[in-house]
Amino acid sequence: MPQQLRAVIFDIGRVLVRLDIALSLAGLSRGIPLSPEEIWSAIQTDPRWQDWQEGRIAPHDWHLHLTRRLGSPLTFDEFRDAWNRTLDPQPLQSDDLFKTLSKNKRLALLSNTDPIHVAHLESNFSFFQFFPAAQRVYSCAVRASKPSPVIFQAALKAIKTQAAETVFVDDILEYVQAARSLGLHAIQYRDPGQLRADLRILDPDLQI
Repeated sequence: MPQQLRAVIFDIGRVLVRLDIALSLAGLSRGIPLSPEEIWSAIQTDPRWQDWQEGRIAPHDWHLHLTRRLGSPLTFDEFRDAWNRTLDPQPLQSDDLFKTLSKNKRLALLSNTDPIHVAHLESNFSFFQFFPAAQRVYSCAVRASKPSPVIFQAALKAIKTQAAETVFVDDILEYVQAARSLGLHAIQYRDPGQLRADLRILDPDLQI
């Protein structure tokens, strides 16, 4: 247990926002003779995928690169809209969680994500009001992605806390383990009730 829990860092995808990749792939597949499964495989194995996630390729260039590779007729606006359909509009956590935590904890976001998703997320989800802009750490902005220590150090610097005073929440075990290896406390997210219970274990004074 930390001597004093001063900060909580949250992943976004599958922790704060549901992801529906199939819905996005259905839009991306329009007009091309590839199945959604084939499109997803092509995206995951694309040689520029990490460049896209780490901000070394701009949105319009990513659109051109991927649509040319897939033979897709989608315009940039059509591509952007399909790309964002993976982000379910119904959040996984209620704002009261962040309202309570923000009373005496510093809050940050730490996400492997891209500029198209960032713009959509920040425009459509109310929980961002509890996370100051300087404390939203995106792989595409810091040019490093989980599980690299670089992105975790960027988050700690953003919220001005030490690792031992901070807990990181992510659904992916590899990233949870990476955080722990750097001295952070970490919770592998499963569901909202489990998250609140695990946070109360770390700080019994939390009224969440």
